[in-house]
Amino acid sequence: FSSVSNVPYIMSTAANGNDNKKFKGDVRGPSVPSRVLHIRKLPSDITETEVIGLGLPFGDVTNLLMLKAKNQAFLEMNSEEAAQNMVGYYSTVMPIIRHQPVFVQFSNHKELKTDNSPNQERAQAALRALSTSHVDTTVAAPSSVLRVVVDNLAYPVTLDALCQIFSKFGTVLRIIVFTKNSQFQALLQYPDGASAQAAKLSLDGQNIYNSCCTLRISFSKLTSLNVKYNNEKSRDFTRPDLPSGDSQPAIEHPAMAAAFTPGIISAAPYAGATHAFPPAFTIQPAVSSPYPGLTFPALPGALSSLSLPGATRLGFPHIPTGHCVLLVTNLNPERVTPHCLFILFGVYGDVMRVKILFNNKENALVQMSDRTQAQLAMSHLNGYRLYGRNVRITLSKHTSVQLPREGHEDQGLTKNYSNSPLHRFKKPGSKNYSNIFPPSATLHLSNIPPSVSEEDLKMLFSSSGAVVKAFKFFQKDHKMALIQMSSVEEAIESLMEFHNHDLGENHHLRVSFSKSSI
Repeated sequence: FSSVSNVPYIMSTAANGNDNKKFKGDVRGPSVPSRVLHIRKLPSDITETEVIGLGLPFGDVTNLLMLKAKNQAFLEMNSEEAAQNMVGYYSTVMPIIRHQPVFVQFSNHKELKTDNSPNQERAQAALRALSTSHVDTTVAAPSSVLRVVVDNLAYPVTLDALCQIFSKFGTVLRIIVFTKNSQFQALLQYPDGASAQAAKLSLDGQNIYNSCCTLRISFSKLTSLNVKYNNEKSRDFTRPDLPSGDSQPAIEHPAMAAAFTPGIISAAPYAGATHAFPPAFTIQPAVSSPYPGLTFPALPGALSSLSLPGATRLGFPHIPTGHCVLLVTNLNPERVTPHCLFILFGVYGDVMRVKILFNNKENALVQMSDRTQAQLAMSHLNGYRLYGRNVRITLSKHTSVQLPREGHEDQGLTKNYSNSPLHRFKKPGSKNYSNIFPPSATLHLSNIPPSVSEEDLKMLFSSSGAVVKAFKFFQKDHKMALIQMSSVEEAIESLMEFHNHDLGENHHLRVSFSKSSI
């Protein structure tokens, strides 16, 4: 591929390792999703492991074609959904490998066909080494709690940095950091053993920074963590109401002590920071946090090589204080209403107000209850298709959505939801905190009354013209079920339409995205 050419792709159903010279690239990229991704502007000394590392947080990587002479690569994911998640994520935060921005886009090729050249043998060996598909996931992990030791602590590592890294493999429920025998350590709890197993498999032995701060991970004998305070040395994300306790922990290691001095991390964990890591050690801007009140930077893939220039430093979100309004563009004005945006964005936080712009109904403003929820909604929803259009989400310059003045109607384009009973995150410690997932074709249904059957629910979800591919009640609890739609787009639209649907018997259906499939 030429990384500067505007010549369209040669259409083909497969990218073939023998035909590298024939390919022409289009820097704009095709708009049709594919499980094959085209990655451009790679460093000349890029390794197969680093390229695969870009994709692993989003799913299994099934094939790789390296075009080192062109500074490019093709990456094939195990599903189109995983590829969509990856492109959506990297459209929000550009991946940086060794100070070099890398571009990720869909390929027009639907699969990769590779030969047996030495280059491909290297790629296949790297895939076998890094793929999680060979792990027997049916074998239960010993524990959902991991013990993490950080060796060679040349630079400070904070609680937030560990959350940022480990959250790519599942929801971090609780974490405690401490120093024992002059070693910085942490105990970290996931909701399930599978997440802990995935994190251990992918992260054990990895460096947080180049050539230092090496993670040594083992399963803990503990089955749960008991956290009493939310501060710099312990946090329970299911209990945002916990007191902060002593905000200055006793730390033995001088490098760790430096991490907690004023100007680096203050007693209020998200105050502005100016700690100047050398450029090689900067981390990407904050993108996503499954927990209200907390944002940490996002760092997918190969930990030792991904970094981002600029002023954003470890543990600090780049959404300014007080900014919780999102600008949503490229909406379908014929279909989108304030209510459907309220329901969709409400999956990731409590929506306060929604305004569809009067003079340009393809655009809307969505005000979340805090900046963390705004960040979470933006990173999860940006780039997804809604009523036939790929929606774009950015931070708005507005700090709040203005309601129309009394007597000045705006055709119902502005709605105030600040007192809505449908907010999912009002209750401290709500289980909704640990059930936040990206859009997926499979939806989780709950609050189903006993009289409603599988056929009733399948008919309901197909009544809008959508196709139901599969359905399954939970074995032990028929109040809950999974329903699989034919596409992620249909699932998004079904969630907006049927969340809070009245099923009778004083039961209103609850709908959210599921990490499971049927």
